[in-house]
Amino acid sequence: MERDEFEQLVAEGLSRIPDKFRKLLKNVAVVIEDFPSTAQLRKTGVRRGSLLLGLYEGVPRIARYGHDPLLPDKITIFQRSIEMVAHSPEAIRQAVAEKVWHEVGHHFGLSEHAVRQAQSRKFKHR
Repeated sequence: MERDEFEQLVAEGLSRIPDKFRKLLKNVAVVIEDFPSTAQLRKTGVRRGSLLLGLYEGVPRIARYGHDPLLPDKITIFQRSIEMVAHSPEAIRQAVAEKVWHEVGHHFGLSEHAVRQAQSRKFKHR
């Protein structure tokens, strides 16, 4: 998939975030990379050769104590990693939407378990 097509899918994924949360997404950079770096894999504990589809890096909103940090938080969506597990345009679209939702959940302070529970409720009927 061309990068501009993938960027559109990420934008669509962001637009599917409920307004009450999307309005609070401030000081967050959403970027697309092909694959995670060695440092990102090491930081998350993901083994080299395993797939990481997305990553939230920053200070969750619930831990900010009333002020935003100077540096923006960062959500990275890994295009080639997603393409390796989702083999059709529709599967890629769904994977991107789920991954964007997942990483935004971390931005708001949800644990991995809580994000997965919220995702199962949101995406189980699609």
